[in-house]
Amino acid sequence: MTTASPSSAAQAARAALARRLVGLRRDAGLKAYEVADRCGWHKSKASRIENCRSLPSDDDIRAWCRACGADDHAPDLIAASRTADEMYQDWKRLHRDGIKPFQESAVPLYRRTRCFRVYCSNVVPGLLQTHPYATTLLSAISTFQGTPNDAADAATARLDRSRVIYEGDHRFVLLAEEAVLRYRIGDATVMAGQLGKLLELMSLPSVAFGIIPLTAERRIWPLETFMVFDADRVLVETLSAEIAITSASEIAVYAKAFAQLQELAVFGARARALVRAAIEALG
Repeated sequence: MTTASPSSAAQAARAALARRLVGLRRDAGLKAYEVADRCGWHKSKASRIENCRSLPSDDDIRAWCRACGADDHAPDLIAASRTADEMYQDWKRLHRDGIKPFQESAVPLYRRTRCFRVYCSNVVPGLLQTHPYATTLLSAISTFQGTPNDAADAATARLDRSRVIYEGDHRFVLLAEEAVLRYRIGDATVMAGQLGKLLELMSLPSVAFGIIPLTAERRIWPLETFMVFDADRVLVETLSAEIAITSASEIAVYAKAFAQLQELAVFGARARALVRAAIEALG
């Protein structure tokens, strides 16, 4: 099985926007450098936009449409550009004012979602994190990204967001690779608290927490962290960006991957045994 690139939806949206701009230019009988000249740009800018090397700003689109005598197309093209821009958002931009505002911005999505499917290959799922674990992790992320470090406040916001586990009629199917239990995010005390919290949360009737053992015979390889919100949206986390997928065909790809990963996971007593073994290994 081969999964689609998580950025393919964003790339496709940007390519579609570029094709529409090219179409306007051709309908006006202009060359790319002529559009650039009419817009007062360097001649390479139009080419970069047409080849998806640069996403145009709202003002760029207005100028392009004006140069092509197609001002009436600008509002629709701006809307398409914003949709493409929202699909792929780099972490540095999302966290430019700290991580706390970003955590808070996701609350409406979490509240309206009925079924969460989450797969994590590298850290404990955010919905299950303790405050010390989240603080350590978010501090490391801020340091790596060079963004304002508000880790403690961001961790509080993350835990506030995670209260949906205890509220309403939400259902959670959460998968993690066994290695996640062993990765030291924080010291032994932080990890012991986090692993103990997992044992507690696994008893909630709304939560199904599965662990994919290191010894599992893989039919699907470890993937990037992703979250499926009902059947409407997938959020994929890469090192550099969060990618929002809303295309039904791509959501189906991630749903298929999740189902195959779930088949590899152990739940209940077997999962608890793996968590307890990780606690004992802390010494």
